[in-house]
Amino acid sequence: MGRWRIILAIAGIALGLFGVGRLITQIPGPSLVGLGIWLLAALVIHDGIVSPSILAVGALVGRVPPRGRRYLQAGLIMAATVTVLAVPMIYRRGSQPASKALLEQNYGGSLTLLLGVIGVATLLAYAIRVARSPAPVSEEVDDRKS
Repeated sequence: MGRWRIILAIAGIALGLFGVGRLITQIPGPSLVGLGIWLLAALVIHDGIVSPSILAVGALVGRVPPRGRRYLQAGLIMAATVTVLAVPMIYRRGSQPASKALLEQNYGGSLTLLLGVIGVATLLAYAIRVARSPAPVSEEVDDRKS
């Protein structure tokens, strides 16, 4: 196993150096500065906003009884996924000519509708679960690690 680790590490370093070399030789200086600013902003947004938000939501979800926790987690994961995909489209709406119809849709309204569908589907799945197994919450096993 140690040999494969070394081979993969060398391949990863070589590919990284190749990418840096391409950046330096193929992209003009002002664009590199813009890329650096964008990467720094992405780091600040991720570490300053996204990660703490995920930790806070995780702490709140941990307080939900085990019976409903899985359904809440699934709904939140689906909602986060479609939101991450839709936000750039919402932000860039109107930035392209009318001949490119992709960004001319109402992504804000579509996102709201889709989040509502996800919420209703999650609640319906949980209601079916409760209807099929009306055991009290205290009898269910908590699957979290202590």
